[in-house]
Amino acid sequence: MEINYIERSTGEKRVEKVYGQRALMLSYGDGFVSWLFSRLILPIFVHVPFFSHLYGSLQKRPSSRKKIAPFMEAFGVDSSEFASTNFQSFNDFFIRKLKPEARPIAQDPNVLAMPADGRYLVYPTFDQFVVKGKQFNIFDFLQSRADGNRYGEGSMAIVRLCPSDYHRFHFPCDGIPSKARLINGPLYSVNPIALRKRISILAENKRMITEIDTERFGTILYIEIGATNVGTIRQTYTPDKKVKKGEEKGYFEFGGSCIVLFFEKGRILFDDDLIRNTENGLETRSNFGQPLGRAVR
Repeated sequence: MEINYIERSTGEKRVEKVYGQRALMLSYGDGFVSWLFSRLILPIFVHVPFFSHLYGSLQKRPSSRKKIAPFMEAFGVDSSEFASTNFQSFNDFFIRKLKPEARPIAQDPNVLAMPADGRYLVYPTFDQFVVKGKQFNIFDFLQSRADGNRYGEGSMAIVRLCPSDYHRFHFPCDGIPSKARLINGPLYSVNPIALRKRISILAENKRMITEIDTERFGTILYIEIGATNVGTIRQTYTPDKKVKKGEEKGYFEFGGSCIVLFFEKGRILFDDDLIRNTENGLETRSNFGQPLGRAVR
């Protein structure tokens, strides 16, 4: 199964090169073998944190450095963007920092910047988010009746990070962030192949929710979602202290992962190309710092 997306910088439609595609298809594909694996084996791996932590610990060993060069070549990772190339392990490479000039940040205070490198879907109204006829349950996801009512009529952006992406995430605008609230859960894949089979994964996986009080965009809910082999979500900001657009919020350790942003009704107007691509069923691959949308006055 191909995963198509639009490369925002060129407008070209491309086919994603998937890391661990065989394992992904075994876990979430069609056919009897996949069905059997998903029923008997997959639940053990995703519900027992030991397996993700074990895999992650292997990526922190010095011997894992030998994987870096082949990985970069296979996925076209640009080393000229790196702030440093002195990696002690594969995980050290995975959580790499970039040179500030590698990711220019949209400066207009009325423009919301993209919080991470990744593949974007945007929904001006939340009820547009339907996969295979099933609507995502915001109350299950937030585990809060009050927040579900508050954001259920608002807007939503989903950012999917692949293993080859820069895995630090940032604040999309100025604001004051709360302490992140942890909702524990399993670690299913957030790849489209998995989500098409079961959209409820987003409301099951381990996640952290931060409220950001902003002047122009209302109160934003910023949610990091763990995924297969991502047992750790690191927060590097200071809660209740004002932050500037583009400042680092945290990072994911090894694996694919996902970020979801919720906006109150009438607070943001997403960029036209992102809306158009989403309506056509395509993610838009973009970099941290690029415009995501504008404040509604």
